[in-house]
Amino acid sequence: MFVLPADSPKWLEIANAELGVHEAAGGAINPRIAEYYAAVGLHPSDDEVAWCSAFANFCMQQAGLSGSGSAAARSWLRWGRQIDLTRAQVGDVAVFWRDSAVGWKGHVAFFVGAAGGNLLVLGGNQGNAVSVAPYPRGRLLGLRRP
Repeated sequence: MFVLPADSPKWLEIANAELGVHEAAGGAINPRIAEYYAAVGLHPSDDEVAWCSAFANFCMQQAGLSGSGSAAARSWLRWGRQIDLTRAQVGDVAVFWRDSAVGWKGHVAFFVGAAGGNLLVLGGNQGNAVSVAPYPRGRLLGLRRP
């Protein structure tokens, strides 16, 4: 588990407890990842499709909050309220672009810190697992908070 501040939001504590959950090998689906997908009403037969937003929705639901309700990472840009990066707090929802800043693809995870030119985020489908990983600040589309 990642060491979180004592005042971390409930959804981040839930996410932290999921660290290490990883995709199943051979075209199957890890039953736990299937639970993440169910949070957005999906029931895929394998976990080879993007599941970062399903994971974020699962964590919010487990914390008693509504998430974006969508499997699309960029759907989180319409959730909660926008927070400036200079006011970032542990647990804020970070949305990044993937492939293109103006495309539809993205990644969503929970902000846990910064290191150099990167933001450290705890999220699902990072290296095919729930993990803490660095993402370039330049790819950040928005930070959101309930």
